[in-house]
Amino acid sequence: MEKFHTFTGLAAPLDRANVDTDAIIPKQFLKSIKRSGFGQNLFDEWRYLDHGEPGMDPAQRRPNPEFVLNQPRYQGAQILLARANFGCGSSREHAPWSLQDYGFRVIIAPSFADIFFNNCFKIGLLPIILDAAVLDRLFDAVKSTEGYCLTIDLQKQTVTTQNNEEFSFAVDVFRKHCQLNGLDEIGLTLQQAEKIKQFELKRRSEQPWLFM
Repeated sequence: MEKFHTFTGLAAPLDRANVDTDAIIPKQFLKSIKRSGFGQNLFDEWRYLDHGEPGMDPAQRRPNPEFVLNQPRYQGAQILLARANFGCGSSREHAPWSLQDYGFRVIIAPSFADIFFNNCFKIGLLPIILDAAVLDRLFDAVKSTEGYCLTIDLQKQTVTTQNNEEFSFAVDVFRKHCQLNGLDEIGLTLQQAEKIKQFELKRRSEQPWLFM
């Protein structure tokens, strides 16, 4: 998992509340358990005017020019502004996978669905909760200024605007540690690799019949 310290990126505004996981990545694209390859179908039913199916070439499809991520000014965005209850619906892990695979590193919203929120931290995608009033100001700034960037400092737990306004956010101490050090659940386990090895050697010597 990639370490997250300080990051500055272009912000894109998804001005919709209650965005569910089926909207984030529609069900027909859930046939793989790999974390890669989902970005091209992120928000598929909103990004394209035609119905999408696995294996279709995005270059041959009809993009929706009205959808925010298809607008030239938001190409390359890595910070997504969202509204309340982002990631509601089913618990599919593919939803944060698709956001990360598209290129997003940070999602900022007034609230998230719990399972989606937890799944983001597992892959190094940082979900940030800010007050709805603060999100209103950020939405206005991003919409009115092309190329608007935000800076996220995880160590300080702040979001800083181009006008040097600073907003603080809360994050669980353990999750912060994992993000700062690039540790997912596998990485955390591997930190105990020597202890695991010694335990298995001891168990093999004390209970050899288990290994026959």
